[in-house]
Amino acid sequence: MLLPKIRGRPEAEMARFIEGEVKVFISTSPANRLPFTKDDIIFDEPLVQFADGDDPIFTDYKTIIAPTHLTPRQALARAYSKTPEDMPARLSVISWILPIADKTRKSNRNEALIPTRRWAYTRWYGEEFNDALRRHLVEILAEIGYLAAAPILQPYFSIDTNKQGDYSNWSERHIAYAAGLGTFSLGSSLITERGVAHRCGSVVTDLALPASPRTAENPYSNCLFYTDDSCKACIVRCPATAITKKGHDKVKCETYMHNDIVYLRKEYEVGIVGCGLCQTKVPCESCNPVKNSHSRRNNG
Repeated sequence: MLLPKIRGRPEAEMARFIEGEVKVFISTSPANRLPFTKDDIIFDEPLVQFADGDDPIFTDYKTIIAPTHLTPRQALARAYSKTPEDMPARLSVISWILPIADKTRKSNRNEALIPTRRWAYTRWYGEEFNDALRRHLVEILAEIGYLAAAPILQPYFSIDTNKQGDYSNWSERHIAYAAGLGTFSLGSSLITERGVAHRCGSVVTDLALPASPRTAENPYSNCLFYTDDSCKACIVRCPATAITKKGHDKVKCETYMHNDIVYLRKEYEVGIVGCGLCQTKVPCESCNPVKNSHSRRNNG
């Protein structure tokens, strides 16, 4: 891989370089294709933003999610078998959103109980592609002389369970929120400017990058239910009745996917089946509905 000599260039230039690398990989990688077609892509053009590795929000996640949730400094240190204090003074988190392609979203809109094969393939093969992107970024950063790690790919990554359901020690949705990429929905999805139908990814590095601002007023600013109680579409869409006005019951959701529709793993020949019905045929499927609502009102 031939890379330009960019180490030490201004932060804004490095940010453009990283964003460009993510976009090029997504547009050119053969892995970003559904396996049963020649041309259909899995993901559209991504959103890429950055967070300060020492943003206090990452410490807050130890209370919000679990004490075991890692800060970026802890995550990078563990990847190199060092202590957090051994890490460089400046750390950054590169976070991205991979919007699910229109054809796949359209296919899932017509379903009421189970995901389509396209959706299941996107969950399975799409996450394999997401892992390839994680590795690609780590390799590029290492080649130009920076420390880098994708926590999801590290041996220390873990998923545990409590009475609220499954939780991990590195939540890609919460990392994306920290990077200003969106806010949460009634169904616990992350509503970005490209909606909730997506996959998230991230890499921690000692490359200093300009932190993207979090412009939302609160963690639910992009959800119509929380802003004006005008939408309950995800409640209606959930075949597991796991979403109510009280929020998202992760135990019900996980039971549905791991028990009720587990047979689809064999039928679709995938290792994991994601439902995704609450992410399609809803106002937040592919946009920020609150911004769209404000725009419509302002335009008469």
